[in-house]
Amino acid sequence: MAGHFEPLPGGGAAIALDEVEISILRSLAVQLLELIGPGPAGDASGDPLAELFAEGPSEPPSDPALRRLFPDAYSDPEKPPADPEEAAEQRARSAEFRRYTEGDLRAGKRENALAVVHALNALTPAGEGGAVLELSAEDSKRWLGTLNDLRLTIGSRLEITHEDDTDALYGLPDDDPRKPMVMAYLWLGGLQETLVSTLMP
Repeated sequence: MAGHFEPLPGGGAAIALDEVEISILRSLAVQLLELIGPGPAGDASGDPLAELFAEGPSEPPSDPALRRLFPDAYSDPEKPPADPEEAAEQRARSAEFRRYTEGDLRAGKRENALAVVHALNALTPAGEGGAVLELSAEDSKRWLGTLNDLRLTIGSRLEITHEDDTDALYGLPDDDPRKPMVMAYLWLGGLQETLVSTLMP
C-alpha cells in the first residue's frame, strides 16, 4: 500500500503516507486553494440568494495555470477559427459560458482541495510506517479531482502541453531548479493513476 492507493472492500481507497508525503500533499493543496482564490462570491454579502445568482468573470484568467484549470469552453487550439467573425462569435460564446459556470467550477475545486487538507490534518503518523489514509468512494473522487488539478497546475508551470513533453524532464540534472517540481508532478501522476484504478469497476 505504501506509495499507491489500493481499493477498500465495499468501495473507497487507502494509502500509507509518511510525514514528508503528508506535508507535501498538504502544502500543495493549500497552494492550490490560494491559487483558485475565494471566487466572485467571496465578496458577497453573505446572502445565499445573492450568491446563487452571482455571475462569474467573462474573460479567461491571466495566469496560465488558472487558464488550464478553467479553459475556454468553445476554443480548440488544434482548430483555430477560420475568420475574424467566427473568432468573435467563439469568444462571445466562451465568455457567456464562463460567466455562468466558472463560479461553480471554482467552488467545486475549492471543496475538493479543502477535503484533501482536512483528511491530511486528521492523520496521525505513527513511527516509520506513517499513517494509513482511508477514503470513502465519494472522498476518493474529491481526491482524484484535486490530484488532477495539482498536476494541471504544475504542468502549466513546467510548460507541459502534451504528455510527450515529460520525456525531456526525466533527464534533468539534480541541480536544475525545476527538478523538485518535476518530481512532484511525476509522483502526483502515480497517485492519480492508482486512485483511478481503485474507482474502476
